[in-house]
Amino acid sequence: MEKLCVLATRLGSPRGMYSCFASILEKHFTIVPQDALSSNPGLAERVRAVFVWDGVPQVNRTLLQALPQLQVVVNGGVGIDHLDVSLISSFGVKVCNTPGVVDNATADLGLGLMLASARRILEADRFSRCHEEGENLDEVSMGMDVSGATLGIVGMGRIGYKVAQRARAFDMKILYHNRHRRSEEEEQAVGAAYCPLLEDLLRTSDFVMLVVDLNSHTHHLIGAPQLATMKPSATLINISRGLVVDQEALVEALQKKHIRAAALDVTYPEPLPRGHALLSLPNVIVLPHVGTHTLETSGQIIQRMVTNALAVLSGEIPPDEVKV
Repeated sequence: MEKLCVLATRLGSPRGMYSCFASILEKHFTIVPQDALSSNPGLAERVRAVFVWDGVPQVNRTLLQALPQLQVVVNGGVGIDHLDVSLISSFGVKVCNTPGVVDNATADLGLGLMLASARRILEADRFSRCHEEGENLDEVSMGMDVSGATLGIVGMGRIGYKVAQRARAFDMKILYHNRHRRSEEEEQAVGAAYCPLLEDLLRTSDFVMLVVDLNSHTHHLIGAPQLATMKPSATLINISRGLVVDQEALVEALQKKHIRAAALDVTYPEPLPRGHALLSLPNVIVLPHVGTHTLETSGQIIQRMVTNALAVLSGEIPPDEVKV
């Protein structure tokens, strides 16, 4: 039986799915790289699904019109701010993502960023590698305690709740702000207190971790006024989307020591260009969006993409359909 065709960035290419996951994909599908469509136009008639990985391929009107048999677009990851779901749905094409499987890895990285920033782990590593003979750590190299500190979680969805579960093991006081309050039982399970007003959370927290979706309400959710509300000793951690933070305002807040530090897994663009102001600041950790960048989680994401695609192409309800 001939395998179904899926359009995706060429395996192993920049921004493409890694070649080590080829067996998961090729068990069910023939992968059609986007650049192959121009050299073999007949392939477009056979493509039934598009797999989006790291934001590519870009699913726009031109691509949708070029794929007459397309039934589903599956995004590797939870965030779909790069997909025009309304446009895709108008072509009768379903959209799926991969929630759930990303939660633990993303929450783990959030705690890792908090610990690395608080305890100045990167600076200590650089000192060990580059110190002069007889040189000792100076007083400004001291970090901040995490145990017993106050963590404010902005966005208490699946990942935010996983962060709270981990933070409880550090005896942290946990505050959270969310569109909807969690049940009393859920709050008690992680020792979290609800803050109806974001400003109250910002004013009180030693560490503020952003775990929200990017949408019209959260674009630049953290700007100059919010940064000015935070403690001068506070650290901002972003594991959501870069555009949730006004980066220019963040640079200014860090330069003027309105806040102590920032630890970012997400920025705009990604990765930041060399020479960007954030990269010149000693009190910032910047990662190139690696929240789910583990062997296990990446494999689970791809397997979930396959599961969603097979469900749609078999006429079944996919487990992770995104509704308009």
